[in-house]
Amino acid sequence: MTTGLRPTWVEVDLGAIRHNVRTLKPADAELMAVVKANAYGHGDVGVARAALEAGATWLGVALVEEGLALRAAGLVDAPILVLSESPPGAEREALAASLTPSLYTDGGLARLVEAAGGASVGVHVKIDTGMHRVGVYPPASAPAFVARVVGAGLALEGLWTHLARAEEDPPTTASQLASFRTVVDEVRSAGHRPRLLHAANTGGTIRHPESHLDLVRTGIGIYGIEPAPGVGTELGLRPALTWRSAVTMVKRLPEGERTSYGHHYLLGHEAWVATVPAGYADGYPRLLSSRADVLIRGRRCRVAGSVTMDQMMVDCGDLEVEPGDDVVLLGTQGDETVSAEELANHAGTIAYEIVTRIGERVPRHDVDGEVAG
Repeated sequence: MTTGLRPTWVEVDLGAIRHNVRTLKPADAELMAVVKANAYGHGDVGVARAALEAGATWLGVALVEEGLALRAAGLVDAPILVLSESPPGAEREALAASLTPSLYTDGGLARLVEAAGGASVGVHVKIDTGMHRVGVYPPASAPAFVARVVGAGLALEGLWTHLARAEEDPPTTASQLASFRTVVDEVRSAGHRPRLLHAANTGGTIRHPESHLDLVRTGIGIYGIEPAPGVGTELGLRPALTWRSAVTMVKRLPEGERTSYGHHYLLGHEAWVATVPAGYADGYPRLLSSRADVLIRGRRCRVAGSVTMDQMMVDCGDLEVEPGDDVVLLGTQGDETVSAEELANHAGTIAYEIVTRIGERVPRHDVDGEVAG
C-alpha cells in the first residue's frame, strides 16, 4: 500500500527511546526492549536499533512473524525472545531465524524438539505465578516440566514469569515473586542452572527493584509512557511519539450550526472549523468525538462532532487557521501537549491502546533528538 501522500504521519524520536532505555536499565541487570506490536505503534526496526544502541541486550516480540521481520531488516545478532509459544508449524522458521522460544506446554515442547532435530536449542520456560494468561501452571509442576525440557535435549537458558499488578499492588507482586523463587530454588536443586531469571515488566522495573533479577523486560516505559498514572513520573521519561497531520479545509460557520455525522456537535458561537485528514480507520478512536483536543498554532482545538473514517472536523473558535497548518493529534506543539494518557482517559482505555492502534496506513518517520550513545 502506498503511504505518505497525505499529510498524516507519526514521528518517532529515537533519541527519546535511547534516553528511556538508559533511564530504565538497572545497573545490575540486563534489559530486554519489548518491541512487539510494531514497537507499540512506534515502528519496530528503528526502535529496536535505538534500544540496542542504548544498552538493551535483548529484544522481545509476541509473534514469530515479528521476530522474522526484525531479522529480515538486518537485526541478525541481537537475541530475540518470542514471548509466547510458537503456533504449531512455526517452530522451524523460528529456529532457522535464531529466535529464542518460550515454552510452557508439553505440546509446545514436543513440536520444538521435533523441529530442532537433535540440536540443543536454548529456551526460556515461562511460569504462571498468577497472571493466568500463559505459563506452566500450577507453579509446583514447573520443576518436572523443566526436567522434561532438559531431558529432551534442549538447553534451559531462561526461567521467567509475568507480573499482573506491579503498578498498583505490592502484596500481589510479592506473592508472585515468592512463588517464582520457590520454583527457581527447586529447579536449581535438581541441578539445572538457567542463565537468566526474569520477572519485571516496566511497572516492576520502576516500583520493585527486588524483581530485577538478571533481566528486566521493559515495554511501555521505553516509549516514554507511564505504565499507570504516576508510576515513574519522577524518572523523566520522554514520550517518543508525535502524531501529526495538517489542515486541509477551513470554513467559517455561524453560531447554531452542527457538524459531522449525526449533527451531535453544536457550535455555540461563530467559529472557524477545520478539516483534518485522520480518522478512526487510522486508529484515532471514534470515542474521542467531541471530547478530545488537537493542537493547531499552539492552541487546543476541540474535535467537533463524530470522528469519521478518514477525517475529523475541529472547532478552532476565533483562531483563523489555514490549509496546510500543522496539526498535532498526539504530542507537543508550542507549550501545549496532548498525551496518550489524556486521550486514553477520554476514550475510557489505557495509553498502551492509544499508541498501538495507530494504523499501518499512517507512515512512521524516525527523527533523532540526540546523538546515539
